Amino acid sequence: MFFGTQEVLTPSLIAGAMVLSFLLAMVFAAVYQFTFRGFTYSRSYIHTMVLGSMVTCMLIMSVGNNLARGMGILGTLAIIRFRTPVRDPRDAMFLFACLGIGIACGAGMPLVAALGTLLINVAALLLHWAPFASRREYEGLLRFGMPANDPAAEKEVQEILVRFCSSFYLLGMRDAEQGDCVEFSYQIRLLDPAYHQDLVLALRKAGKFADPVLLMQRTTVEL
Repeated sequence: MFFGTQEVLTPSLIAGAMVLSFLLAMVFAAVYQFTFRGFTYSRSYIHTMVLGSMVTCMLIMSVGNNLARGMGILGTLAIIRFRTPVRDPRDAMFLFACLGIGIACGAGMPLVAALGTLLINVAALLLHWAPFASRREYEGLLRFGMPANDPAAEKEVQEILVRFCSSFYLLGMRDAEQGDCVEFSYQIRLLDPAYHQDLVLALRKAGKFADPVLLMQRTTVEL
């Protein structure tokens, strides 16, 4: 036949494939949970990874070598619309890997599923521990008040910024306290992450700068 002969699926083969997809997806879920560094951790996403692998395994076994059956299942799945956004591409890759595990188990290729799980998770752990693709840039938004028309204070704040920052840029300034004080906003990049406390402390010790506030930023955070 053009599509080949389909292996007869016994209850033990079906159960074995489903259990294997469950166990391998659990490995992916554990590695994802261990290497997660975001702010919006979702327990339901972990469950989706595991259940998605098992559902995919079931669908692949249901299709087998039957083209008409596969087209019917494809049409049925096209009706389903998933509205949940996946903000991090890394999350999408973990989910896609679990679906791939389900496909491999359902197609009767447990060795591919096992080796794929091992190698992909080893790569994920190496990327988690290694500094690859990381950028050691400690950026922040600095705000403080300063007396209006005070050249000495302006010179002093420049000296403080040069001492603790590799670069700084004035974002804006506005009048405060009926024009007696000016509030400055600077985009800064610290020389070292430990300097964020030293910078604020230096501004406070100077005695000329009111309410210095430093908000550290991360380029990977989506607000």
